[in-house]
Amino acid sequence: MHKKIPQKKLLMLSAVVACLMLAVSVVQAQQVYRFDLKEDIGPSAWRTVKNAYSQAEAAKVDLMLIEMNTFGGMVNFADSIRSRILDSPLETVVFINHNAASAGALISLAADRIYMSKGSSIGAASVVDQSGQVLPEKHQSYMRGLMRATAEAKGRDPKVAEAFVDGDVDLPNIKPTGKILTLTSAEAVKIQLAEAEASTIADVLTAEGIRNSDITTHRVTIIDKIISFLINPAVSGILILLIIGGIYFEMQTPGIGFALVVAIIAAVLFFAPLYIQGLADNWEIALFVAGIVLILLELFVIPGFGVAGILGIICLVCGLAFSMVVNDYFNFSIAEPGMLFNSFLLVIASMVAATILMVIFGKSMLNTRAFKRLVLQDEQRSTEGYTSSRTDQALVNKEGVAKTVLRPSGKVEIEGKWYDAVALDGFIDIGEEIYVEKHVNYNLFVRKKRTS
Repeated sequence: MHKKIPQKKLLMLSAVVACLMLAVSVVQAQQVYRFDLKEDIGPSAWRTVKNAYSQAEAAKVDLMLIEMNTFGGMVNFADSIRSRILDSPLETVVFINHNAASAGALISLAADRIYMSKGSSIGAASVVDQSGQVLPEKHQSYMRGLMRATAEAKGRDPKVAEAFVDGDVDLPNIKPTGKILTLTSAEAVKIQLAEAEASTIADVLTAEGIRNSDITTHRVTIIDKIISFLINPAVSGILILLIIGGIYFEMQTPGIGFALVVAIIAAVLFFAPLYIQGLADNWEIALFVAGIVLILLELFVIPGFGVAGILGIICLVCGLAFSMVVNDYFNFSIAEPGMLFNSFLLVIASMVAATILMVIFGKSMLNTRAFKRLVLQDEQRSTEGYTSSRTDQALVNKEGVAKTVLRPSGKVEIEGKWYDAVALDGFIDIGEEIYVEKHVNYNLFVRKKRTS
């Protein structure tokens, strides 16, 4: 027979086991992954969130901690970020350290718990354009729906979330009627939108009951920094200027040279980061390339300036502009309001600036010593011992007419046949009479016909 263990001993044994289990849980550190959102919500912030959550989920951490300080940004990227948080199996805590305005408020509502430092605020999420003007009702309605749905998903009051967008939402003793809601840290805690006030990350972890934590801080890589730099609108404008300028100077100095290399590198630097970010799509890059091809056909193959040239300019401008805006082919409703207009404005302004610079500095730049070092300027004359693989004297001194503008290369017609030609005068307009001065390596070198 087994002896019955006294009740008192059972209680003591249970207490010892509980203490041992508590000791083990304290010794075993809880894994916390943290990153910062301290920038305008846009492509760079979205890339940071994607990478951080992918790494945290792979590491199977216990908690995701976001330290936030943002005045907002693009709604479409904020929506992508809040969806990523909602879809993640990880518990997410947001620590608002000063500001969570507009898009920042939407992202915060997607977290499981919110903590705020003293003096912080959350709210003011009306949709506005680039100048700060409130956009029409359809934009506000969409944002109200996002806020309500996000709050409901995390068990928060949807009316409070909607009041961040709509001043007409009635919240007695919380805000005046007709005013957009913005909450201080104390107010957010009082209505249970936030868990508590905290001064530091350590305070947040203590409030979460985590006393022994192993914190991994997300690091932004050099590649991430380069991509963020290149997708800056100011940098995009400079790259567009280099693309247009490089194409122009390549036409002035025909042959694969430095100007063409600059244009190609600028195009790669423009499209590559946008493609990686999911903004530029294959069809937009193809549209840009088609524009270049049509413009070249207009200049060197098709006489005059007509349909091909106009279509080429339209394709080029649209390819550049569309690649900077989130879209579903020609559906731009998912993009931030005003972004499509701003992207077109940036492209056109950059092209106008490139044209002005080319007109003012084009000729002087071509004649500079530095530029001449980068392009082949020397002629291999037969009097100096050079011979050509094909030198045909039959066309020398023949007369014809320029069928395209030669600046300096283009097309001429001689005795009913078209030939590639290079103007030794630098520029010959379409329709002007010419004569052949020399014919070397399948290229005609022509000059304007002198009139008596």
